[in-house]
Amino acid sequence: MEIVFIRHGQPAWGIDGWSQPDPHLTELGRIQAERAALRLAAEPRVINDVVVSPANRAQETATPIARRLGLVPTTISDITEIRMPDWSDTPEETVQRIFAEARHRSPDQWWEGLSGGESFRDFHDRVTGAVLSLLAERGISPDPQRKQLWSVTDEADRIAFVAHAGTNAVAIGLLLGIPPTPWEWERFILYHASFARLRTIPLAGAHVFSLRTFNDREHLDADLRTR
Repeated sequence: MEIVFIRHGQPAWGIDGWSQPDPHLTELGRIQAERAALRLAAEPRVINDVVVSPANRAQETATPIARRLGLVPTTISDITEIRMPDWSDTPEETVQRIFAEARHRSPDQWWEGLSGGESFRDFHDRVTGAVLSLLAERGISPDPQRKQLWSVTDEADRIAFVAHAGTNAVAIGLLLGIPPTPWEWERFILYHASFARLRTIPLAGAHVFSLRTFNDREHLDADLRTR
């Protein structure tokens, strides 16, 4: 089976200098989403399902993808991005300063997350639990005794997974059997509307997830590529 991880298009994090806690896409982000949809629709292998985070930026990215593929997307609440503190009515400049200062936290502080927000531990558990449940529904489960091996019943199944930089990075790390860090989105950097493809292959009497492409933006012209 194959999972195509798609990061949402460019969001409008700030409007008139004010932070947006659940931003919509910018006009450029909408173009990125449409280009992603066109590329997926042109591929010869059929996508069976589109799953998407409930965040506005993910929903608006998934809409043209689902439309082009003739599918109804499935929203999964637990694949939304790590939850930030409530920054409603906060100047965007202030939020950017908080993020810049937070980069210098100790590893233990990174695990705990930002004050008032979700800890990375909780975020990691939430996302990995959602991914494991999604796969279990399709007859795919980790081998309880042989690390990094998976039982797969349908190798032809193909899913478009529309979410976030952090969510997608955590999911990729899980499927590849890589121990997590509390800065997964910095270790696996995914640009707006980029693709990362993981496919199962038979190996060692079971299956493993194989990373086929990462941060793939071939559907975006150079002037449409943003981080």
